[in-house]
Amino acid sequence: MAAIRFGLIGAGGIAEYTARELAGHPDAAIVAVADPSEPRARALADRFGVPAVLAHHEALLVRDDVDAVYVAVPNSLHAPLACAALEHGKHVLLEKPFAMNATEATAVAAAAERNDRVLMLGMNQRFDPAVQRARALVEQGSLGAVYHTRAFWRRRAGIPRIGSWFTSRAAAGGGALLDIGVHMLDATLHILGEFEPASVTGAAFTRFGNRGLGDGSWGRSERSFDTFDVDDFATALIRMKSGAVVSLDAAWALHQEAMEERGIELYGEDAGLSVFGNRLYQRDADRSFVTRQGLPAGPLAFPHASRVHHFVNVLLGREAPVVTVAQSLAVQRILDAIYTSARTGAEVRL
Repeated sequence: MAAIRFGLIGAGGIAEYTARELAGHPDAAIVAVADPSEPRARALADRFGVPAVLAHHEALLVRDDVDAVYVAVPNSLHAPLACAALEHGKHVLLEKPFAMNATEATAVAAAAERNDRVLMLGMNQRFDPAVQRARALVEQGSLGAVYHTRAFWRRRAGIPRIGSWFTSRAAAGGGALLDIGVHMLDATLHILGEFEPASVTGAAFTRFGNRGLGDGSWGRSERSFDTFDVDDFATALIRMKSGAVVSLDAAWALHQEAMEERGIELYGEDAGLSVFGNRLYQRDADRSFVTRQGLPAGPLAFPHASRVHHFVNVLLGREAPVVTVAQSLAVQRILDAIYTSARTGAEVRL
């Protein structure tokens, strides 16, 4: 019998990836999946040999053979379902964003502490080998003091199904910023090793989806909403307490050449780094400028490169948690501040 037995709440597109990773861990097994859509739940269960298919999360949470729960549902349900799982004594791997706002996220964190359960946000970008190597370079001081970072994830036409819950503020809380911007923000702060912002200035726009433009193919959610009232582009300038500045862009739809651009660029006193471009910029001993293709090789902190394997290994005591609740709360507060600044047109001090 597997050491850690999982229940999946939600059988959408991202749950498929998580199920595949769980199936690849020798000490994990999926014993149940719950989703209001029986066809979706049944299809996932059949693909991965899951014995129990349930229509409601409550039926999953009361099972004694479920040790941990993966929650992948619309954002408005993150906090209530995560809290319910924790109150039932289950460890929780929660999809991003943490919740609809920091108040909800704080309540989930309190439930985890009250029940002495492990709660972790599934921030997959942290485990990308390029991000791991960038984090190591910053820790080693190879870039010197990093004073500016530019992070972005921009798509030309990649709205996740116009009319699905993703594009409804009531169900999602926000758009591109909460869907893909959160990944770049979290990975950037992780690389910097800094989660203490001083101020945030942000702007958010709805320019494509409300006109029926920029639709993408992601997900399996029904197109059940008539209005598009979330951001399809958001931008922010985040000043950290250290003095470093982070620039962030998130776009589902944008007039640009590339179908998709994802990047984190670090600018330090001694060197610069394109994380996903795998390039290091620095000066040699003779002060000539050089570009080095390929980051220094070395063992990765997490060679599995998997948030799911990491979570299982944390539960088994084999790895220390790299995504902490305190860090995830800090990210949520920054997201809240970006939307507040976008709404008011003013800087938000934190």
